[in-house]
Amino acid sequence: MKIESFKQLKIWQKGIEVVKDVYAITRKFPKEELYCLTSQMRRAAISVPSNVAEGFKRFYNKEYRQFLNIALGSCAELETQLIVSKELGYIGAMELEKVSEKLDHISKMITSLKNKLK
Repeated sequence: MKIESFKQLKIWQKGIEVVKDVYAITRKFPKEELYCLTSQMRRAAISVPSNVAEGFKRFYNKEYRQFLNIALGSCAELETQLIVSKELGYIGAMELEKVSEKLDHISKMITSLKNKLK
């Protein structure tokens, strides 16, 4: 089966799930975090499926791999921000673990796809 749209990619679909999780989590953050941690976490989360989608539309595999690298970086950035959120008492250990597991899975999928594009 040939994938014709980035929306068919499991990586993209799981990225959208993480975006929804992050929005739900950050809705509960203190208002003073709106322009700092909340905004950063939402941007990092959105960056993952966005870069997967943008890379998919590129003509060359080298370009696609670069966008996948950016998505990987956003996964690491978001996981760090989730850890900071837990340390500050904004989220619990279960929330951190749930989203971190998803990010780890997405990271492995991205790395696998990158290797196939070589």
